[in-house]
Amino acid sequence: MSDAQNKANNKLIELKNISKYFGAIRALHQVNFSVDAGEVIGLVGDNAAGKSTLMKIISGAYQPDEGEIYVEGKEVVWNSPKHANKYGISMIYQDFSLIPDLDVATNIFLGREPMFNFFGLKFLNKKKMKEESLDILQDLGLRVPPPTSPVKELSGGQQQAVAIARATGFDCKLVIMDEPTANLSPEAIDKLRATIMKLKRKHIAVIIISHRLEDIFETADRVVVMKHGEIAGERQVEETGEDEILELIIKGAK
Repeated sequence: MSDAQNKANNKLIELKNISKYFGAIRALHQVNFSVDAGEVIGLVGDNAAGKSTLMKIISGAYQPDEGEIYVEGKEVVWNSPKHANKYGISMIYQDFSLIPDLDVATNIFLGREPMFNFFGLKFLNKKKMKEESLDILQDLGLRVPPPTSPVKELSGGQQQAVAIARATGFDCKLVIMDEPTANLSPEAIDKLRATIMKLKRKHIAVIIISHRLEDIFETADRVVVMKHGEIAGERQVEETGEDEILELIIKGAK
């Protein structure tokens, strides 16, 4: 089998000619974008470049006005993040989207709570949630307080760990992280980078939206630059440097 065929077979998700409009405003224009299984991609660009819009289309929050989406070679059409979750695709937003008053285990299982029957009545299986939450966190090498701890008592880095566990703990194939190192301590950033590498080893793909190029160059295989709703360029991280990527961000494709 040729290298081209191998690469085609390894594609986890592929977007073809994606366009998106908000009224008269064109947010994306004919975007072609793909992610290989287990690949880490850094997505960069200035404000209003189209990064978040593209990622919301991949995660099911938005639907494209034009173009097709393929997952593992099959065309898909989804209408919600929950639908995209069924294909193993999740997005972690900058605010983590956790419920502060609920505990760690409940946040991890939110929307997927295990139940048990007792005399015809259904009850939340808190024991199973606690045990499986611990397994998910330990498998990812994430350290947080006990699963019964309220999320509001956790640090920013610990809350992010809960968000990562929720996104990746259930047959995840791709996780999108929106500015994942914003407002984190240097120690928490190091832990996050280690977690991204662990996800990669588990063959889970990661897309990182970030303004911090140092995070991209520490973790990503490939960097994709967006400008004015289009792909301005892409480079293998090992073949480029921050100066070239900054030039693409500022000037766009040559």
